[in-house]
This record gives sequence, structure tokens and C-alpha cells, in this order.
Amino acid sequence: MSERGALRARLDLLAREVAKFGVVGAVGLVVNIAVSNLLWRYTDIPTVRAGLMATFVAILCNYVGFRYWTYRDRDKSGRTRELTLFLLFSAVGAVIETGVLYAATYGFGWNSPVQSNVFKILGIGIATMFRFWSYRTWVFRALPDKDVVVSPQDADVVVSPQDVARAARGVSVPAPAPAAAVRVEADTART
Repeated sequence: MSERGALRARLDLLAREVAKFGVVGAVGLVVNIAVSNLLWRYTDIPTVRAGLMATFVAILCNYVGFRYWTYRDRDKSGRTRELTLFLLFSAVGAVIETGVLYAATYGFGWNSPVQSNVFKILGIGIATMFRFWSYRTWVFRALPDKDVVVSPQDADVVVSPQDVARAARGVSVPAPAPAAAVRVEADTART
């Protein structure tokens, strides 16, 4: 695969990941805004506290979407570690998101329903950039690459991902060894 083809493939994968992250995030946004507005309208909970509560409801909703759709092909071996890191990075995102709402509400006195929604969405947008980076880097880790077959013509040749990466950078790699042939014979004793 050429360097340009490898780059295009990586960008395509990243674009799909961003799109899936965006869909899950959009569902979380709707949940977050809906819960915030319900709490603001029907309870006496202060604006920022209600916004924070709504954020945590959306975080739980997002975890399900990320684990079982966006990052379903990622490592699933350490669920406790994954959930702990997810909650940790989500909490940092919640601080970013709520900090924007807090600054608008208490710093500038912008506390009308429209202003609260605008700054809630602005905070979500800023926190989303942090969450995307942290979730894909630390929480939902990619599985190690498996050996790849070079091309259909060379189906008997197996090349390691490290050799593919070296070749894409123009570094010489040793000639790949043919894969071991396996012969399967019918068990005639069972007929």
C-alpha cells in the first residue's frame, strides 16, 4: 500500500470515528439539554447545579453509545479500568462544561433560559473536544494490529504491521517470509 493510500485509509477511519462520536454526542446533547430544561423549569434547583445533574445523566447515556457502538471494536478486557477512566475524563469534561455555565450565570449575571441554554451548549462544545481526545486516547484503547496480508496475489505472504508502517515511511524491510502451508486431510476413520 502506498504512503498516500495508507494516509487516506487512516483519515477515512478517523472520519468514521468522528461521525459516530458525533452521533452519540448529539444524542447526549439532546438528553443534556432536555434534562437541564426540565430541571430549570420544574424544580427550584439552582441553574448550575441542575446543569451539572443533566450532564451526568448524559454521560451515562453516552457511555452506552460509545462502548457498544462508536468504540465497539476496541479493547474490552479491562472494563473496570475503562469505566473508571471514562468517569474521570467525563468529570473533567463536566467541570469544563459547567465552568462556562457558572461564569455566565454568576460572573456575568446571564441567567435567562435562553442565555443558560446558549452557555450550556457552548460549554458542551468546548468539553466535547477534550472528551473526544481523552476517550480515544486513554479510555477506549485500540487493540494491537494483527498481521495483515499484503495483497490477494501474495495471499501466502504475511507481513507484520510494523513492517507495513516502515515500508510506508520508505524504510527498507526484509523480504516477507511465506506463510507456513497447512495441509488438511479428511478423517477417513469416521466415514
